[in-house]
Amino acid sequence: MIARLTGKLVETSADTAIIDVGGLGYLVHVSARTLDALGPIGGEILILTELQVREDAWTLFGFGSAVERDSFRALTSVQGVGGRLALAILSVLSPDELARAVSQGDKAMIGRANGVGPKLAARIANELQGKLGVAGLGASLAPTPRAGAASDALSALANLGFKPAEASAAVNAAQDELGPAASLDALVRLALRKASK
Repeated sequence: MIARLTGKLVETSADTAIIDVGGLGYLVHVSARTLDALGPIGGEILILTELQVREDAWTLFGFGSAVERDSFRALTSVQGVGGRLALAILSVLSPDELARAVSQGDKAMIGRANGVGPKLAARIANELQGKLGVAGLGASLAPTPRAGAASDALSALANLGFKPAEASAAVNAAQDELGPAASLDALVRLALRKASK
């Protein structure tokens, strides 16, 4: 099972990213939200993954947060929802929006995703009632944390009480400003200033 990848982002398309991990390129299918949060080509990234093995293919799906991955798993447990359709839904609705739509039985909101008709939207709303949990209601997709010192800086800000989304945004902004070779100490100092604004 491949649970996560840390490597260099080498290529992206409309719904995929290729991540170079030690010279091996992994093709990962991602939602539009995760794709937007990956950062520039050539940057180091950390992405959570879910491997689906079928008779005719192995498909790797990637996520910018554990909440997004958990929402994906819940969606693919619904009959008629495959991995690509689950990503289409998560491209339109953040995990907290999906949890809210399911808890309120808002079939129209779920049906905004391409490929989701009224019957499937109703099935998703019914079958996922109570399954997305409180974590889904309060959490939002944080930009994908980058590897190395950025990952440690993200952990430091989280330990100081910053929410995952604001901690990740501050660390990513600090790393963009300081460059990939920035030390942990410098990253944390600048990220703290950015998060406090």
